[in-house]
Amino acid sequence: MSHDTKSLAAQLDRADTRVRHDEGIGGEVRAFIDRVRSGDLGMLPVIVGLLLISTVFSTLNPVFLAPNNLVNLLFDAAAVGFISLGVVCVLLLGEIDLSIGSMSGLASAVIGVLWVNTGLPLPLAIAGALLAGALTGFVYGNLCNRFEMPSFVATLAGLLALLGMQLYILGPTGSINLPFTSSLVRFGQIMIIPAWLAFTLALVPGAVMIFSGLRTMRHRSAANLSSGGMTVVLIKAAILTAALLFIVYYLEQGRGVPWMFGVFVLFVVILDYALTRTQWGRSMFAVGGNAEAARRAGINVRRIRLSAFVLCSTFAALGGVFSAARLASASQQAGTGDVNLNAIAAAVIGGTSLFGGRGSAWSALLGVLVIMAISNGLTLLNLSSSLRYMITGAVLAVAVIVDSLARRSRASHGRA
Repeated sequence: MSHDTKSLAAQLDRADTRVRHDEGIGGEVRAFIDRVRSGDLGMLPVIVGLLLISTVFSTLNPVFLAPNNLVNLLFDAAAVGFISLGVVCVLLLGEIDLSIGSMSGLASAVIGVLWVNTGLPLPLAIAGALLAGALTGFVYGNLCNRFEMPSFVATLAGLLALLGMQLYILGPTGSINLPFTSSLVRFGQIMIIPAWLAFTLALVPGAVMIFSGLRTMRHRSAANLSSGGMTVVLIKAAILTAALLFIVYYLEQGRGVPWMFGVFVLFVVILDYALTRTQWGRSMFAVGGNAEAARRAGINVRRIRLSAFVLCSTFAALGGVFSAARLASASQQAGTGDVNLNAIAAAVIGGTSLFGGRGSAWSALLGVLVIMAISNGLTLLNLSSSLRYMITGAVLAVAVIVDSLARRSRASHGRA
């Protein structure tokens, strides 16, 4: 090979490297802008909403962003967050469950009766509460599958039945106090993740992102496909890691990161993996997008629908267990009030579509932070619960309008 040929090859190689670099960073930005313009907003609205809420409430009351107040917010968010995880599962199919609040209240009552009144070991009492949730979801799934009963009607009937059952098993006293010194109550009120472990866990997502990026790059290279390099992945991992480390550091200025919230985040990660990395998860999105097309493709639509309802009611029961731990009691008021509103609103505000086929487990996490931030901020301002209901309802309405407009935009751009 001549000297001129080698020089030309080297220049082409450098030019190709520069193009890949530009495509890696600039291409990522352009792709993000194109997605937003076409209606694929992802979690952008809820992140913007969180920033606005934090700015407004911290301006009106600086205590809002105090470390200990944020720790209390995370404690309160875990119980509603678990219920919202189940709501995500049914909303992905375009269904709804209106009995989640009553299911959580019944689960807390089951904990109180089995553990405190009858003396069963705590693990068995928790298992009994979760089994009640799974059986309830199984009934809903069969009502929808076998009798084609709309989920709205089936779960509305379940709401009344479960509420009656909760009142019945609690008896005339109406409430059962849980032992304050028990591990369950301590878990729901005071247990904090050790600082060293919290900082270590904050490094994990960035490391996983880098590992996943390297594996993807190797697979594309092995298939003789172009890869954009690791620049974008490293930048994303660095930003994510820095943000998580700062959050942990700031919370450690107060009490620290609650174990209760840490367990909730763990379940978010597990459900996200199931929805994005398994055949069951792909089937969930397929059925939610077009149930008839999914059936013709060989997906067992009835089984997928049944699994969604079972998961929804089980998560609601688990949320009831966490709520009982947080309040140290099981009462007739558990699961009533705004529990249904908050759980459903959290899933929708977080980005899960009411029309089915779009959403993620992270929707529950971000959405419940928005809901609990509004509740916490209004409480600090000593505003009445009536205003809290109206403001939360307005935020939910805005989220649904944004979802509807984004859906229309995706359809016009051929991304529906």
